Amino acid sequence: MSCLFPAFALTLPEAAAMVPATIRTVRGKRLAGDLRDRACVVTGAAGSLGLACVDAFLREGASVLLVDRDADALAAAAATLDDRDDSHAGRIAIVAADVADARETEAFLAEAVRRFGRLDVIVCNAGISGAIAPAQDYPEDVFDRVLAVNLKAPFLACKYGLPLMSDGGAIVMTASVVSVTSDPGIAAYAASKHGLIGLMRTVAKEAAPRRIRVNAVAPGPIDNGFQRDVETGLTKAIGRPAGAFLDGLIPMGRHGAANEVAEAILYLASDRASFTTGSVLMVDGGMHV
Repeated sequence: MSCLFPAFALTLPEAAAMVPATIRTVRGKRLAGDLRDRACVVTGAAGSLGLACVDAFLREGASVLLVDRDADALAAAAATLDDRDDSHAGRIAIVAADVADARETEAFLAEAVRRFGRLDVIVCNAGISGAIAPAQDYPEDVFDRVLAVNLKAPFLACKYGLPLMSDGGAIVMTASVVSVTSDPGIAAYAASKHGLIGLMRTVAKEAAPRRIRVNAVAPGPIDNGFQRDVETGLTKAIGRPAGAFLDGLIPMGRHGAANEVAEAILYLASDRASFTTGSVLMVDGGMHV
C-alpha cells in the first residue's frame, strides 16, 4: 500500500523503516524508547538536576560523561551513582571543566568519544543565576559570566560536539521559564535564557539533515540548592519569602522536583521524541501561562 500523500513516493514498509527501531511496534506492542548503547555528556552534572538526569540516563542503559567545574562535587556525585547500582560500572566517567572555555569543552567532548567510542547525546545543563539588580546597577563582570556559562557554553558544545556526534543523536539545552518571560532584576539571566532558545532553534535547523534533534527544556522553580540561592537574593529584593511568592505564581502551587525535569530531558534525548526538534518543553507547573 502506498502512502496517502502522492508527493511522497514511499510504501508503508519503507516509511516504517525510517522510524527509529526503539519506537517501532512488534505485534502491535510499542517498544519503549531508551538510551541503550548511547554515549552521553551531561554538563552541570554535580547539581541536583544534572545528577537526576545522569541517573535517568544510566537507568535507560546509557554511558555518561559527567562534567562540572567543581571537581570535588563532581567526584562526590559520581560516587553516589556508583553506590546506588553496581551495574553502572564502566558506564560513568567524570571530567572537571569550565564549560565556557573552548579548549576545555573540546577536550571533554573528545574524552567522551575516547572513553565510550561514540557520542550520541549532549545535555547542556550547566548554568548560573547571576545577580539580582536593576539593569542600571547590574555588574558588568557578572553579566559577562552569566552569558558565558548559560549561552556561550551551549554554543561551544554544539560547535565542537556536532562534528563528533553520531547521526540521529540529540542535544538538549536546559533553558528556564525565564526563556519565555522575565522579571525586574534578572537582566543577565533572562538575556542568556532568551538567547539560548534562539541558539537552539538555529542549531536544530542546521543539524536536521543528520537527524540530530536539538531541543530545550524550560523548568520553573525547582526545589534545589540552585533555586534556594536565587530565592535568597529575591527575598531581599521583594521583602518577603520568595519561595512562597513563587509558589503563588505557579498554577500547580509548588516547586518542581529535579527528577521531574530529568524525565523531560530523558524524553527529548531518546527516540521517543524522534520527530521533535526546535521545541521548548515547558516543565514549570504552568508558571508561564
